[in-house]
Amino acid sequence: MARAGITADRLVAAAAELADEVGFENVTLSALARHFGVKDASLYSHVRNLQDLRTRLALHAGGELIDRIAAVVAGRAGKDALAAFAGAYREYALQHPGRYVATQIRIDQDLIAGSPAMRRTAEITYGMLRAYGLEEPDLTDAVRLLRSTFHGYCALESSGAFGAPRAVQVSWDKAIDALHVTLEHWPREEKSSV
Repeated sequence: MARAGITADRLVAAAAELADEVGFENVTLSALARHFGVKDASLYSHVRNLQDLRTRLALHAGGELIDRIAAVVAGRAGKDALAAFAGAYREYALQHPGRYVATQIRIDQDLIAGSPAMRRTAEITYGMLRAYGLEEPDLTDAVRLLRSTFHGYCALESSGAFGAPRAVQVSWDKAIDALHVTLEHWPREEKSSV
């Protein structure tokens, strides 16, 4: 029987807060049970196991992230959209470090396909890139470039790895400028004539 007041959604929300406080890798069912003042076993009526909880947290955080991105990208195109997208991504990563790490875990493709937030992420990201005239397979390559650039920058910034005296924001702005130029001059793949 489920304990009154505990739901899967409340567990995920508490896990999100805990992830930001202590790190995603330290989110455990035991820690959440302590938070709710219950035994570990009582949580299993809401989540199957720790992996299920972490997957739910990843989908939850991904939804939060794309909501922020969608709000700032709406009505924009080109460099303006790219800068807004990138800024919202970076802000989320720095404000919610544990949740952000959750967005980087590998999730089963069936779960991604069934997630409205993940479909929305693809729609918004690919829509922004289509404004640069990109089509598949170049779209996938461009998404990978953006994700790896944003993630790498955010991971290095959050760990304090940028030690040079130049302002981190200035370097970020230059990176967005460089990405914009790259997207405008994308080396498009030749279409097959078969």
